[in-house]
Amino acid sequence: MDDAIGLEGRLADLAASGRRYAATPAAREVRARGDRRRRRKRAARATGGAVTAAALALGVLSAVRPGPQTAPSAATPTAAVSASPFVAPAPAPGEEYASELGFVYHAATVKGNAVRVTVAQVRTEKGIVTRTGAVHRLTLKPETPVEVKNMAGGEAGDMRAGELVDRLSAGPQWVFAVDHDAEGRVQSLREAHWLAAG
Repeated sequence: MDDAIGLEGRLADLAASGRRYAATPAAREVRARGDRRRRRKRAARATGGAVTAAALALGVLSAVRPGPQTAPSAATPTAAVSASPFVAPAPAPGEEYASELGFVYHAATVKGNAVRVTVAQVRTEKGIVTRTGAVHRLTLKPETPVEVKNMAGGEAGDMRAGELVDRLSAGPQWVFAVDHDAEGRVQSLREAHWLAAG
């Protein structure tokens, strides 16, 4: 009988001990989540204040300019990248690619073998190319396929972007159709030899 009472007492102590250890990690986890939430809120408030202060400072600096400045000539085209971030064209429903037309130039090899190019977008009217003013940069895989004709001496052929760095390193000369997939990646370039630069 004493053994049964002793056993029951030990089992009760063991159960209480188990409950104590089972509850503690859950409570610790709740406290830790609360601490993380508070830290994130503090960081967000601090970052928001810093961003607001920077925006105000930038506004004051842009409002107070040091003397008169001449506006850039409208006749001189610039190769500056447009301020708004480039958004790759999306394929139409049922289409695999979407194409943008543009001068492809200032090619250079970067990050090993990748090819960085500048694209000045154009539109066509009756086969004549006119610039839209949008300029952006793309980084291409060196194995990106490129269809060429005039660049290859009038013979249509296929090359790779890595092979054309020297020919595309100068200023705007060649117009290409740049094919983007649904994720915005460049899949190929096609020389728009059928267009006349205006």
